[in-house]
Amino acid sequence: MTPDLDLDLLVLGSGVAGLSAAVRAAGAPGLRVGVLTKGALEQSATRWAQGGVAAVLGSDEDSTDLHLADTLAAGAGLCDVDAVRVLVDEGPGRVNELISLGAVFDVDREGALEKAREGGHSMARVVHAGGAATGAEIERALVAAVEETAAALYEDWFALDLIVEGGRCRGVTALGPAGERQEIRATNVLLATGGAGQLFAVTTNPVQSTGDGVAMALRAGVAVADVEFMQFHPTALHHPAMPRPLLSEALRGHGALLRDANGERFVDELQPRDVVSRAMTARMLEQGVDHLWLDATGLEHFGERFPTIAASVREVGLDPGKDWLPIAPAAHYLSGGVITDLDGATDLPGLWACGEVACTGVHGANRLASNSLLEGMVFAPRAIEAVSAGKDGAQPTGAMRAVVATDEPEVIGGRRLPPLDLPALSTGEPTADPAKARAELQRAMTTDAGVLRSAETLERAAATVADLGRTLPDDREGLEVGNLLVVAAALVAAALAREESRGAHSRTDFPEIDDRHLRCRLVLS
Repeated sequence: MTPDLDLDLLVLGSGVAGLSAAVRAAGAPGLRVGVLTKGALEQSATRWAQGGVAAVLGSDEDSTDLHLADTLAAGAGLCDVDAVRVLVDEGPGRVNELISLGAVFDVDREGALEKAREGGHSMARVVHAGGAATGAEIERALVAAVEETAAALYEDWFALDLIVEGGRCRGVTALGPAGERQEIRATNVLLATGGAGQLFAVTTNPVQSTGDGVAMALRAGVAVADVEFMQFHPTALHHPAMPRPLLSEALRGHGALLRDANGERFVDELQPRDVVSRAMTARMLEQGVDHLWLDATGLEHFGERFPTIAASVREVGLDPGKDWLPIAPAAHYLSGGVITDLDGATDLPGLWACGEVACTGVHGANRLASNSLLEGMVFAPRAIEAVSAGKDGAQPTGAMRAVVATDEPEVIGGRRLPPLDLPALSTGEPTADPAKARAELQRAMTTDAGVLRSAETLERAAATVADLGRTLPDDREGLEVGNLLVVAAALVAAALAREESRGAHSRTDFPEIDDRHLRCRLVLS
């Protein structure tokens, strides 16, 4: 499709955040909207999400206050309380809206929604679909809704950079399906481009998750924060398949056990993901092994309750009713990203962000399980409502209070890091194979900037990133690697600056939480 050059809003990305925005925008009178995605509309990390959506839906024992407390505890002191309050209060309504669009969640024999308990949650509040196929069901429902709207769909288009004129975002430059470069202009651009799991050799993210939105924002001087907090999912199936099949947290919520190489339990399975991943990595190093085990043999009716997982493990010759399942931590979710206020506005007028690419303040140092789909469902409509209302520019709310001056001493403040030396693609004759460069970067980040880090390993990772900033081909594959290099540089810089261990960021040379960092968000731009 030829791009419409007179859009009111261009949405970049087709995961839960981008599609939720497009659905809400379809109901805004007179708003001309385009959705641009670098694959097919249904190709996004959302479809790989298994566990479910965390929301308080009609349980007398549960409350939004409990959901808020659990989220704050997982975030290890870096969550913005107001952002979390928005999430837990508005989340139930967004889930019900999704059901009204046709999403089908699992129910019990009485027709009530089934709810699972996952790590870090004090109550069972996670609704799911197909046992562990929640993301696929949400994506299906949203894609169907978007295809019925008037939104202009640009599939297989790859956004390259933001167009900034007169201090405002005015659209993007992009590569079309045939490799042609073209400007796509819009009054507002909404980043919903997802995460950057492809920074690491072992990840649950699809190959498209190359940090494009964060990289574009950094090149445009837009504030980014909390990128040192890459969450590793502890129970990815140890298998050559990539992205790694995910063994949902719901399995542990239903009683599956973690065992080391000797068959011994070594950690509380329902601790937050960062705690479990650290414990697993330490035990693997101690025992000199590359994987541990998930024992789900005690779970009844496994195939009925978790059909997607059962199919995945049986494809590799395992019977979950008899076999322990080999597992290892895998890069899963970027808790930080482009800083926004509570309406999704960034510090560049005309640019908005939501979903995994954004830093709203909800996740802090570590995302609580199953809050990610909910974040996209909640904050994407808020951005659309703000655009429709004519809002222009960010306000000092949510994570944006680390950037915009405020006189509230109790909020989390920002510490600006020195200007980032961004890896840039040369304009000379290509000399590097992008596939080899990506693989080399992934190995270095996994070894030196993974679950456990130190100044020595991080400096080694920084050297690798700098060395890889050599001439890559000026095509989509090379440009994706270029984006990964930019995000890698930002992650390593922030990880070096945060001289403590907090949430998903663990420094072996600074193993304790340091209160000097308690209310400090590291800002890059």
